[in-house]
Amino acid sequence: MVWVMTFSWFFSAAMVMVVLSPSLQSFPPAEAIRSSHKSSVCDPSLVHVAITLDVEYLRGSIAAVHSILQHSKCPESVFFHFLVSETGLETLVRSTFPQLKFKVYYFDPERVRSLISSSVRQALEQPLNYARNYMADLLETCVTRVIYLDSDLVVVDDIWKLWNTNLGKKTIGAPEYCHANFTKYFTQQFWSDSRFSGVFSGRSPCYFNTGVMVIDLGKWRRFGFTRRIERWMEIQKTSVNRIYELGSLPPFLLVFAGHVAPIEHRWNQHGLGGDNVRGSCRDLHPGPVSLLHWSGSGKPWLRLDSKQPCPLDSLWAPFDLYGHSS
Repeated sequence: MVWVMTFSWFFSAAMVMVVLSPSLQSFPPAEAIRSSHKSSVCDPSLVHVAITLDVEYLRGSIAAVHSILQHSKCPESVFFHFLVSETGLETLVRSTFPQLKFKVYYFDPERVRSLISSSVRQALEQPLNYARNYMADLLETCVTRVIYLDSDLVVVDDIWKLWNTNLGKKTIGAPEYCHANFTKYFTQQFWSDSRFSGVFSGRSPCYFNTGVMVIDLGKWRRFGFTRRIERWMEIQKTSVNRIYELGSLPPFLLVFAGHVAPIEHRWNQHGLGGDNVRGSCRDLHPGPVSLLHWSGSGKPWLRLDSKQPCPLDSLWAPFDLYGHSS
């Protein structure tokens, strides 16, 4: 089965079309943008993966999909749910991966724009970063489990292994990092006010990266976690003093930290994009690797293009269809 075709010319043309065409900047209703495949999204044998698509990170998203297909023993069983806030990207996906099972879901930026507060990096303020909070609403109700993945990563193992994670009674599963200084994710105001910090009473919260999560959408819908996250965002916006600084991550920690099904660290070797310091390079954490994640400000495609890559960017390059076809 041919999963990948050369698409340098198409990628470049699509980028120009999306950026310049006024018609592609319009925002139609969700139903108008959804694309169905012959295989039903409700097929119980499918592995469901959700990824955002936008112009700035499109190259990374395509590489992520490519890596999943390359390492899956049964790529035809993987169904992708692409979350977008702009139109015109569906044709590119279909042309790049002709046999891909996928749907495109429109996420209206206005749904969350008034809840977003300024962050340490402007990229963290983009509405599409918050689309993961609304997957339970966007995806069909028959989809009761999904793997959410960021656009700046590659998978180097069979995605089915991650899909098969036992969540027990938990709603989400993710690699936890309990050695991290959890207090730094919230402000002094937060920790000094028991109305806020008391949320962690009786919990043993650990940091987890929201770029790789296995989510039980059935439990999410049942317990209304979207509204719980929104409530913390409202508190952040209305408080006299801010309670956090890091975009979409802290509300997730407030709701779920201490209630996460642990997943092996091999499934999120994160921080490869540096620590918000331009040009910084990271090494892999000790242990096996199933997923490499360039979280942070440095993205591998930008460093490769600038001829100033970090050593580990060479591990992303084989999945870069645009770079390989140029």
